Amino acid sequence: MILLNCDIGESFGAWTMGLDEAVMPLIDCANIACGFHAGDPSTLRQTVALAASHGVRIGAHPAYPDLVGFGRRSMACSAQEVEDLLHYQIGALQGICTAQGARVEYVKPHGALYNDMMAKPEVLRAVLSAMARYQAGLPLMVLAMRDNQPALGLAAEYGVPLWFEAFADRGYEADGALVSRRLPGAVHHDTEAVVAQALTLANGGNLRARDGSELRLRADTLCVHGDNAASVAAVRRIRDALRQAAQ
Repeated sequence: MILLNCDIGESFGAWTMGLDEAVMPLIDCANIACGFHAGDPSTLRQTVALAASHGVRIGAHPAYPDLVGFGRRSMACSAQEVEDLLHYQIGALQGICTAQGARVEYVKPHGALYNDMMAKPEVLRAVLSAMARYQAGLPLMVLAMRDNQPALGLAAEYGVPLWFEAFADRGYEADGALVSRRLPGAVHHDTEAVVAQALTLANGGNLRARDGSELRLRADTLCVHGDNAASVAAVRRIRDALRQAAQ
């Protein structure tokens, strides 16, 4: 069955974001913010403990150093800087995991870093190099595209396993890229549409891209969100629907 993942641990100091305690029991993989776009040491500790208590896989969710912009603004970082910021953030999360008897099991870059990684081969190479240097065999989560071969080819050079990710609540371009948040239809807000898209992806069906063409994606994991009561309810429905479909 396809794995459900969620961006989580995004509170900062006195500011709370997301319904982590409600969504954690419903997911398989927790992408934990590492402090550069969201999260702080105490939030990391609490989120790791919450994930471990529910048997949820822990993933590092590193970003550009853009706390004010929530990591959604691209930055002109050199390849070495990308490697350094990944090592810094993954290492911080792993340190907290070690103290609690847990471990980082995969990495999913956040926001603009994720988008840049998928659009620019030089950024993907820097991310893959950082992964290979940090820990052999540590999987990298990347966006499932119409054609996954370019990413697979680069990852093979570095010996990095890839987990392909799709989104239940996002619109798609014909090549598999996500519709820009600046455009209408980028995010699905209707619960029925989100659940339907999740099931289509899990069953290997065709989506309808923004230009009207059919799009089929091979995904290992499905990203869901739990930042409000309605989205948590949608995740619960997706989980229930996937379990029923698997029976």
